[in-house]
Amino acid sequence: MAKHPHDDLMTTLQGNAGFSPQTVDSARKRMDYTDWLEFVDITSYDYPYITPLILETYEEWSKELPLLPGTDDVVWFIADYSGQLLLHQEMVEGNRVVQDCVNHRAAVSSLSEGSHYLAVPLLSRHTGELFAVLGCRIGGLPPEGESFALSWAEMAGRYFLSCFYKAFEALFVSDVLNLQHKSRQEEHRRTILFQVVQKLHDQIDVDAVLTEVFERISGMYPGAEVELLMSQDYLSRDPRVKSLQLQGEDDHMCVRAFMQGKMLQHECLNEMQQPCLEAAVPLTGKQGVYGVFHLVIPRSDIEEADLRLIEMLADTAGSAFENAKLYEQSNLLVSEFRLINELTKRLNESLRLKEVFKFATEELLSIFHAEYCCICQIDKDSEFFEVMACNIPELAKEYFPKDYGFSGVVYSTREPMILSDYKADNRLQSKLMEETGSRSLMVTPLIVRGEVIGTIMLAHRMEHFFSYENYRLLQVLSSHIGLSIANASLHAEVQRMANQDMLTELYARRYLDDRVSEMLKLHEKGCLIIVDIDSFKQINDTYGHQVGDRILKQVCAIIRSAVRKSDISARWGGEELAIYLPEADIHIGHQIAETVRLRVASETQPKVTVSCGISGWTLESEKVSVESLFYLADMALYKAKKSGRNQSRVG
Repeated sequence: MAKHPHDDLMTTLQGNAGFSPQTVDSARKRMDYTDWLEFVDITSYDYPYITPLILETYEEWSKELPLLPGTDDVVWFIADYSGQLLLHQEMVEGNRVVQDCVNHRAAVSSLSEGSHYLAVPLLSRHTGELFAVLGCRIGGLPPEGESFALSWAEMAGRYFLSCFYKAFEALFVSDVLNLQHKSRQEEHRRTILFQVVQKLHDQIDVDAVLTEVFERISGMYPGAEVELLMSQDYLSRDPRVKSLQLQGEDDHMCVRAFMQGKMLQHECLNEMQQPCLEAAVPLTGKQGVYGVFHLVIPRSDIEEADLRLIEMLADTAGSAFENAKLYEQSNLLVSEFRLINELTKRLNESLRLKEVFKFATEELLSIFHAEYCCICQIDKDSEFFEVMACNIPELAKEYFPKDYGFSGVVYSTREPMILSDYKADNRLQSKLMEETGSRSLMVTPLIVRGEVIGTIMLAHRMEHFFSYENYRLLQVLSSHIGLSIANASLHAEVQRMANQDMLTELYARRYLDDRVSEMLKLHEKGCLIIVDIDSFKQINDTYGHQVGDRILKQVCAIIRSAVRKSDISARWGGEELAIYLPEADIHIGHQIAETVRLRVASETQPKVTVSCGISGWTLESEKVSVESLFYLADMALYKAKKSGRNQSRVG
């Protein structure tokens, strides 16, 4: 075994001085510690960061430095490793001697304007690298005293180095002790975390899981205020567990932590105006965020590492909470999949828009046990919400601006929303909530191909009625309902295009025949008008077919504006047009025909006239059919033509 360098000294202490072996062993340990500490040194990597330590050493050193004999006009200055003065930067000659000292790595003296400037290098104790320069300006020094002053400055530099390394070693030891303390704290945190993980996963009851977390946090931080804000699908008897309000608190830290799924924190003051740390830590599982722990802890009681521990506790609690509900959630998911499949199947069975809206409303009321349902669709022409289906008679076929109420918010943000209590947070006006006295609400957009086409609103008069699972399920169902509405709307549009004459935008003759056939069975009377443009071939020959088409459109526009919404206008063929008036008699038919005839004669450009043939039927009429009705009107039109045109005749 190698001989210890201090063995001879230790033998002397024990033999000649009579010290006990225990005392000698203690001395050896102190020497070992001192030797080890003396080997600790600064390096060039430390130089940019030791300026505060140099200035701190300078302050202590300057208090104990003896005065230079023979003069009291001494100003000390100090510079860093690059020669940058840290004190008295305005001293020009001082800057120069410092730079000379840095360049030559040796003591430098200079005489300027009656004052001597001295600078000595401060070198690291092992590598001998220059890390600072100590200098002074001495006034009134005789020439023969310059050598002594330089020696005195070098002595002061050695004393500065002694003070510097004393401070450096103290700082180093302090850092080591601090690391040791933090290591013990970290070990304590790991022990706590292990115990909590073990105990939490032994728990089956959800309340027991949350109670354990509360007790652990309160035990570690007695002065902390702790509460758990849970989403609406979980209610607890523990007063520290409260409901998380997602609406109306968009800027609240807990809401943002819940939505973002990560811990948030900021400095604050408690009621006693003491500095505290406020933190919002999500209770997170693999399937999502269930709530948020809200903590206010005195700043002196908590460190950054403690926040990591609390975050891990919350994650562990979230996993345990999720495990306790796993079986329930799996059954719920299976039920939801069956429900979605059945709903999609039944929605796709019909392509009639009214039936889709009616079925969707009935199913949503049944699935979510809601009391009220309202489905709105955006009218692209007016940009208003139109109520397409609703179990509230007062709201049927209502129109609302696209920025109105909750539907307006959902339309603009494209995000669903859930409201726990409308009375507690009624910043938005809602006719649905006010008409029904409802307090709970869920609203989701109907999005098809990236475009919001409408909204679904479900309401109940009980507060906190809808759960987060309801909120999530409604979003899934809304996509299927929106797709079915889009398909039905597309089918209706295709059907409309098939039933419409593209040039005149009136119905096609086939559609008119079918509708008249239906009305003959349902109504008690009706009237048919056939309108023919006089001398239309001559107009085409004179002005061309483009002008002829324009005149045809003008006449059709007059017809559309002259009839009721329930009347059916169609292009019967060529320049012949037909109007069927449900529940109208011959006299009304004649009035409409005359109105059309007179307006055509005065409003068309170039001027044209029309002839009209009118036929009607009642329950007393014999063998009424579509063909007979058209035959009578056609015969009346023939008479009008033969009688000179520009007139109306009744068949």
